[in-house]
Amino acid sequence: MKRILLVIIVLLSVSAKAQDKTLTFPEDYFGVYKGDLEITNTKGKQNIGMEFHLTSTDSTGVYNYKIVYIFDGKRNDRNYTLKTIDKDKGEYVIDENNGIILGAKLVDNVLYNVFEVQGNLLMTTEAFFPDYMTFEIIFSGKNAKTVTKAIEDDIEVISYPITVTQKAHLIKQ
Repeated sequence: MKRILLVIIVLLSVSAKAQDKTLTFPEDYFGVYKGDLEITNTKGKQNIGMEFHLTSTDSTGVYNYKIVYIFDGKRNDRNYTLKTIDKDKGEYVIDENNGIILGAKLVDNVLYNVFEVQGNLLMTTEAFFPDYMTFEIIFSGKNAKTVTKAIEDDIEVISYPITVTQKAHLIKQ
């Protein structure tokens, strides 16, 4: 019994070490990811098709970054560019190629960004794994904010209710 337990422990530790391979963003995550995007708002839930493409270009530190929404059989391609600002610090920008540039921060293979558009705050996360990625956008209306203050410290805190969430689990093809 002790030998069997020892063999299991050894196999588990070898397996854990094999999975501990360090992957490099973005190169080790190049590819096309596909799945469904679940949109939740006050009207309920809706699913649409989604793709995410991350591919190389001829320029160092510049990558094709494409989001595709598929609704009623029609594709809506968003051809963006991911540009490296400082790889060691995890600093990137997403260039929408129309004058809009969004700052992005990479932490533990998760790309984060927060921005405001037309009175809404949006936070996006894109988490990359060897065989899949997750994509999430959270919307909050700036005008629906709630302001409270701590009684003792007189610290003001502003909260923004979540109005829409978009979540996807996309499989690498």
